[in-house]
Amino acid sequence: MSEQKEHFHGSDLEKIENAYGVKKEDIISFSANVNPLGISYKLREELPLHIDAITSYPDRKYTALRKSISEYIQTDYQNILVGNGSTELISLLIQLLHPKKSCIIGPTYSEYEHEVLLDGGQAYYFRLFEEENFHLNEKALLDTLTPDTDLLVICNPNNPTSSQITAKTIGNILDCCKEKKIFVMIDETYVEFSENYKDVTAVPLTQLYDNLIVLRGISKFFAAPGLRLGYAVCSNKKLLQKINSQKNPWTINSLAAIAGEIMFQDETYIKDTFQLISAERKRICGILDGYSSIKYYPPHANFILLRILKDTLTGEELFEQAIQKGLMIRDCSSFPFLDNHYIRFCFMNKKENDALLDVLFSKHALG
Repeated sequence: MSEQKEHFHGSDLEKIENAYGVKKEDIISFSANVNPLGISYKLREELPLHIDAITSYPDRKYTALRKSISEYIQTDYQNILVGNGSTELISLLIQLLHPKKSCIIGPTYSEYEHEVLLDGGQAYYFRLFEEENFHLNEKALLDTLTPDTDLLVICNPNNPTSSQITAKTIGNILDCCKEKKIFVMIDETYVEFSENYKDVTAVPLTQLYDNLIVLRGISKFFAAPGLRLGYAVCSNKKLLQKINSQKNPWTINSLAAIAGEIMFQDETYIKDTFQLISAERKRICGILDGYSSIKYYPPHANFILLRILKDTLTGEELFEQAIQKGLMIRDCSSFPFLDNHYIRFCFMNKKENDALLDVLFSKHALG
């Protein structure tokens, strides 16, 4: 086997093509965590009809788009901010809050720490422990948070652990943070995949707490990472005004804005996505229960984290075995607190999932 030189992101298909000689068009990415149904049915039909929109500037306030989002998530459109992907909004928020000390619940997505450090702040992790199935210890977190902490960052459901925190627990955390003057940023990129969406999302809490912002995007659930459309929900009017004053105008192009208006109303697509992921999540967990060579952690998003229990096998080796078959998984050793015995893969359609399981649990791998 060739030595894996780097950790590949789900978007690094050209790098993988060069490294392994597998054409990028032939790679099925179980690493990108994108909806296997592809783009919204309505979007595929209707967006081409709006091609002439590119001859005009978008509405600076994106009012129609924000109203479409507000209907989708059931909140006041005036509390919605849109941006060029949730990454832009994360960056803007941190630049404005300028936190000196941030607490990040992890292991999790590296961009949060990157943006805090880029802004000159310090970041520390509140660790989720493997022996607790990466579930949050609420009391321990509340005891850890001190008034010198400016920002608490939560990914919910969390990437890569696929664990989640209920809105009730989030409320308790917000009460504590309010008292200690800590702002809370919650990234809900994967919440629409959750079985218990209404019991998990913190969007309703934005009406009650002005120290909270909830981030969402369309890259994963709506399978449209290339459109670069993200949004945030926050009731803190002063903060929203500051962010809007700092944002560049028209960071969302006309077609992306129209696409958002269309896809958020595609009820059939939304229902089909939820049913597919729910069924495959349950089916795959049932299959994994039959293997003693791995441990998995109960997933709530559209992906699952596995720990390899065979001392002679690493995540790097499984990555290479899978990529040779055109199947891309995530070696998780680059995440804080995880080593080279963890892998992550998302749920695709049944045929593709079975193909991956055949590779992972072959006699030369986990079988």
